[in-house]
Amino acid sequence: MSKKDKDHRWSAKVTETSDALDLKAHIFEQDDPAKIAASLKRSAEHSHRRKATPFQSAMSMLTFYINRAGKNLSAERKGKLNAAKDALREKFHRKPG
Repeated sequence: MSKKDKDHRWSAKVTETSDALDLKAHIFEQDDPAKIAASLKRSAEHSHRRKATPFQSAMSMLTFYINRAGKNLSAERKGKLNAAKDALREKFHRKPG
């Protein structure tokens, strides 16, 4: 198995089995940034295993996904995920980043 295959499997495993959040399946494939943010917020608020605040946990998982997908994300998909960050900040009543 190549290093690239191991890296891919590692990040997929983290996304699926994160200790911080129980994520809805395929949440990052949604087209509506508000739905992505709402699902992450719901997951973060209901998790009893997270170590940080709900906002930090939700934002960390979203950022992790964007960073790990990297150049494999289309500009449109990356734009929607970045818009989900803004929507997440709104849902948690945080200032825009």
